[in-house]
Amino acid sequence: MWNIIPIFDNSAQASGFMKANLPEKRYYNIGEVAKAFGVNTSLIRFWEKEFDELKPKKNAKGNRKFTPEDVKNLELIFYLVKERGFTLEGAKTHLKENKKKTFDNFELIQKLEFIKNELIKIKETL
Repeated sequence: MWNIIPIFDNSAQASGFMKANLPEKRYYNIGEVAKAFGVNTSLIRFWEKEFDELKPKKNAKGNRKFTPEDVKNLELIFYLVKERGFTLEGAKTHLKENKKKTFDNFELIQKLEFIKNELIKIKETL
Protein backbone atom coordinates (compact mmCIF):
# COMPACT_ATOMS: atom_id res chain seq x y z
CA MET A 1 0.00 0.00 0.00
CA TRP A 2 1.27 3.47 -0.87
CA ASN A 3 1.49 6.27 1.61
CA ILE A 4 0.32 9.40 -0.12
CA ILE A 5 2.01 12.79 0.14
CA PRO A 6 -0.54 15.58 -0.38
CA ILE A 7 0.71 18.39 -2.58
CA PHE A 8 -0.88 21.07 -4.66
CA ASP A 9 -2.50 20.48 -8.02
CA ASN A 10 -4.58 22.87 -10.10
CA SER A 11 -7.27 20.22 -10.63
CA ALA A 12 -8.74 20.74 -7.16
CA GLN A 13 -9.21 24.51 -7.31
CA ALA A 14 -12.96 24.23 -6.91
CA SER A 15 -12.53 23.20 -3.27
CA GLY A 16 -10.42 26.27 -2.56
CA PHE A 17 -7.42 24.11 -1.77
CA MET A 18 -5.25 22.34 -4.30
CA LYS A 19 -4.19 18.76 -3.69
CA ALA A 20 -2.59 16.00 -5.67
CA ASN A 21 -1.05 12.76 -4.61
CA LEU A 22 2.40 11.29 -5.08
CA PRO A 23 3.26 7.80 -3.92
CA GLU A 24 5.74 7.79 -1.06
CA LYS A 25 9.20 7.00 -2.36
CA ARG A 26 12.78 8.20 -1.97
CA TYR A 27 13.06 10.20 -5.19
CA TYR A 28 10.76 11.78 -7.75
CA ASN A 29 11.83 12.87 -11.22
CA ILE A 30 11.11 16.39 -12.40
CA GLY A 31 8.25 15.23 -14.64
CA GLU A 32 6.40 13.61 -11.73
CA VAL A 33 6.86 16.71 -9.59
CA ALA A 34 5.80 19.12 -12.33
CA LYS A 35 2.71 17.03 -13.13
CA ALA A 36 1.71 16.86 -9.45
CA PHE A 37 1.95 20.66 -9.17
CA GLY A 38 0.26 21.23 -12.53
CA VAL A 39 3.18 23.30 -13.86
CA ASN A 40 5.84 22.97 -16.55
CA THR A 41 9.20 21.41 -15.75
CA SER A 42 10.81 24.70 -16.74
CA LEU A 43 9.12 26.42 -13.77
CA ILE A 44 10.49 23.78 -11.40
CA ARG A 45 14.00 24.28 -12.84
CA PHE A 46 13.61 28.07 -12.57
CA TRP A 47 12.52 27.85 -8.93
CA GLU A 48 15.47 25.55 -8.26
CA LYS A 49 17.80 28.34 -9.42
CA GLU A 50 15.93 31.03 -7.50
CA PHE A 51 15.40 29.32 -4.14
CA ASP A 52 18.29 28.00 -2.05
CA GLU A 53 15.87 25.64 -0.29
CA LEU A 54 15.59 23.50 -3.44
CA LYS A 55 18.57 21.24 -3.92
CA PRO A 56 17.52 18.14 -5.86
CA LYS A 57 20.16 15.49 -6.31
CA LYS A 58 21.35 14.78 -9.84
CA ASN A 59 22.28 11.38 -11.20
CA ALA A 60 25.18 10.64 -13.57
CA LYS A 61 23.08 11.79 -16.54
CA GLY A 62 22.23 15.06 -14.80
CA ASN A 63 18.57 14.17 -14.21
CA ARG A 64 17.10 15.82 -11.14
CA LYS A 65 15.88 13.57 -8.34
CA PHE A 66 13.64 15.32 -5.82
CA THR A 67 13.41 14.00 -2.28
CA PRO A 68 10.21 14.26 -0.19
CA GLU A 69 11.91 17.18 1.60
CA ASP A 70 12.39 18.92 -1.76
CA VAL A 71 8.71 18.32 -2.52
CA LYS A 72 7.72 19.90 0.82
CA ASN A 73 9.86 22.93 0.05
CA LEU A 74 8.33 23.18 -3.43
CA GLU A 75 4.90 22.91 -1.88
CA LEU A 76 5.67 25.84 0.40
CA ILE A 77 7.14 27.92 -2.44
CA PHE A 78 4.11 27.12 -4.61
CA TYR A 79 1.80 28.17 -1.79
CA LEU A 80 3.59 31.47 -1.21
CA VAL A 81 3.95 32.40 -4.89
CA LYS A 82 0.82 30.95 -6.50
CA GLU A 83 -1.68 30.96 -3.64
CA ARG A 84 -0.65 33.92 -1.51
CA GLY A 85 0.61 36.04 -4.43
CA PHE A 86 4.11 36.70 -3.11
CA THR A 87 6.72 37.94 -5.56
CA LEU A 88 9.76 35.69 -5.90
CA GLU A 89 11.85 38.15 -3.88
CA GLY A 90 9.11 38.39 -1.26
CA ALA A 91 8.86 34.60 -1.00
CA LYS A 92 12.67 34.29 -0.69
CA THR A 93 12.76 36.89 2.08
CA HIS A 94 9.80 35.32 3.86
CA LEU A 95 11.41 31.88 3.77
CA LYS A 96 14.76 33.16 5.01
CA GLU A 97 13.28 35.16 7.88
CA ASN A 98 10.33 32.98 8.92
CA LYS A 99 10.78 29.51 7.42
CA LYS A 100 9.83 27.50 10.52
CA LYS A 101 6.81 29.64 11.34
CA THR A 102 5.70 29.76 7.70
CA PHE A 103 6.03 26.00 7.33
CA ASP A 104 4.15 25.36 10.58
CA ASN A 105 1.33 27.68 9.47
CA PHE A 106 1.26 26.05 6.05
CA GLU A 107 0.97 22.56 7.55
CA LEU A 108 -1.82 23.78 9.84
CA ILE A 109 -3.70 25.27 6.89
CA GLN A 110 -3.35 21.98 4.98
CA LYS A 111 -4.77 20.00 7.90
CA LEU A 112 -7.66 22.41 8.41
CA GLU A 113 -8.52 22.36 4.71
CA PHE A 114 -8.49 18.57 4.74
CA ILE A 115 -10.83 18.52 7.76
CA LYS A 116 -13.11 21.09 6.11
CA ASN A 117 -13.35 19.01 2.93
CA GLU A 118 -14.09 15.86 4.92
CA LEU A 119 -16.84 17.64 6.87
CA ILE A 120 -18.35 18.91 3.62
CA LYS A 121 -18.39 15.33 2.28
CA ILE A 122 -20.10 14.12 5.46
CA LYS A 123 -22.66 16.93 5.27
CA GLU A 124 -23.47 16.04 1.66
CA THR A 125 -24.18 12.42 2.59
CA LEU A 126 -26.70 13.42 5.28
